[in-house]
Amino acid sequence: MENNYEERKRLGKRIAELRREKGLSEEEFAERIGIRVATIPRIELGKYGYDIDTLAAIAEALDCQIDFVQKI
Repeated sequence: MENNYEERKRLGKRIAELRREKGLSEEEFAERIGIRVATIPRIELGKYGYDIDTLAAIAEALDCQIDFVQKI
C-alpha cells in the first residue's frame, strides 16, 4: 500500500506542476475535470485515489496524454 501512496504523491506533484504551468486555479481545474474544488489539493498531495476516468479528465484538462509522467 505504501508504494501506491508514493506513486500517487509523485503523480499528484506532477499534476500540480502542470496545472500551475497552464495558469489554472484549483477552481478552474476542478470545473474542467468535473470534481469538487476540495478534491484538487488531495489529488495533488497524493491523498486521493482516483479512477482512470478521472485521470483521463485530468489529462484532457492539462492538454496532456495519460502517459505524461515518466517513470524514474
